[in-house]
Amino acid sequence: MPRPPAPTGRFTPSRRRATSSSSPRATPTRNWPSFPWARDPAIPPLPSPANGSTSGRQGACTVLRIRDDGRLILKADGAPFFYLADTAWELLHRLNREEAARYLLTRAEQRFTVIQAVALAELDGLRAPNPYGDVPFEGIDPTRPNEAYWRHVDWIIERAATEGLVMGLLPTWGDKVNPAHPHAGPLIFDPENARVYGRFIGARYREHPIIWILGGDRRLETGTHLRVYRAMAEGIRDAGATQIMTFHPMGGSSSATFCHAEPWLDFNMLQSGHTGRDNPNWNMIDLDRARLPTKPVLDGEPNYEDHPVMLPGWKPSEDWFDAHDVRRQAWRALLAGACGHTYGCQAVWQMWAPPRNKINLVRKSWNESLDLPGANQMRHLRAFFESIEWATIVPDQSLLASENGTGAAHIRAARADDGSQGIVYLPQGGAVRLNLSALRQPLRARWFDPRTGAARDAGTLTTPQTDVTAPSTEDWVLHLTP
Repeated sequence: MPRPPAPTGRFTPSRRRATSSSSPRATPTRNWPSFPWARDPAIPPLPSPANGSTSGRQGACTVLRIRDDGRLILKADGAPFFYLADTAWELLHRLNREEAARYLLTRAEQRFTVIQAVALAELDGLRAPNPYGDVPFEGIDPTRPNEAYWRHVDWIIERAATEGLVMGLLPTWGDKVNPAHPHAGPLIFDPENARVYGRFIGARYREHPIIWILGGDRRLETGTHLRVYRAMAEGIRDAGATQIMTFHPMGGSSSATFCHAEPWLDFNMLQSGHTGRDNPNWNMIDLDRARLPTKPVLDGEPNYEDHPVMLPGWKPSEDWFDAHDVRRQAWRALLAGACGHTYGCQAVWQMWAPPRNKINLVRKSWNESLDLPGANQMRHLRAFFESIEWATIVPDQSLLASENGTGAAHIRAARADDGSQGIVYLPQGGAVRLNLSALRQPLRARWFDPRTGAARDAGTLTTPQTDVTAPSTEDWVLHLTP
């Protein structure tokens, strides 16, 4: 593929270090500059609401910070930021600009807010070139960046911002720090060059809508591993990059296991993963919410849509995760108190298309997988929570007078902290007995359909304990308001 047009100039970040805010967790306001090469004439212009766009995009959120109580991520105006991410680990490595533009437009229209992608990708990201023939470094030396490669990363990050998307940027996949895993390495980082690389990538993107995500599906098995990430985080901060930061862990674990007390870790991320169905991310979220100091938490890698259900020993079964699996993990995580959620699709994370090798089996190309049912249904998750002042919602299983259920049948409940509303998610429909003593009564009930976003009236509830039955054996959300 021919190299894209050369930039007419190069953006140089301001050397001004941001001033501190009166809030101990606040981050300063910035104006996001545009890269001069962000308007590639080979790619059609973006639609705007005036010429037919229906996505309602208004540009990426400029500042994110942690709420003072440590429970939510906030925008600059103090409104809660709904972290709804798609997993696009290989976006910066495998897609050309036309493909990246199509991908980002689709996810923006599906109402995602964050794109999780990796600068030094997992699938031979140091040696296999991007579509324009470029690799990240001269050799594999992280202190010698190849400017042509990073111009392509620049372009995608800027394009995401024009679509209203924040980039959840992993500076590297974890195999470059701990190569103990398939598709591994090579190991290139030590504490010294990790700090240098952190300063490089921090300076490059300190003025852009980024959430920094260290880690990348690896455990911190030695003190050196922790020192590498600590040095990388400190390098990013040394460069004046003050955006919020987290850590993506190995399956079945949380960032809190390794680095909850690290000063650079602003919020926790867990990975409930792909081994078996209905891994109890709600329990993992409960555990992290109880830690001190208090930090927000979300599931950054639940089961991916159209991913084989993995057996112990990481062997694929003959079954596949579907949209219902995706919805169950998402709704239960949010009602357990997560500050957001991440969606993933097996073909899309690896940007698979023929003739590339498939990782863990793939049934469709990434292009064909963009409109899978689960991806489109994530918009209803966001729409519901943003419509109910969800910043006041707290988990409360005491709303359930009957059994909570386990596995696929596990029911989650939450309420407003002032008792002004209650929410119950029934993953398999059916009947449930409610204890409404913590809510203002009488209560208007409605059933929300997480597949379509439609709602239907369910009457008025007037007694503290009452039985309700969902419209079908599919999953439903019961919303209760005075």
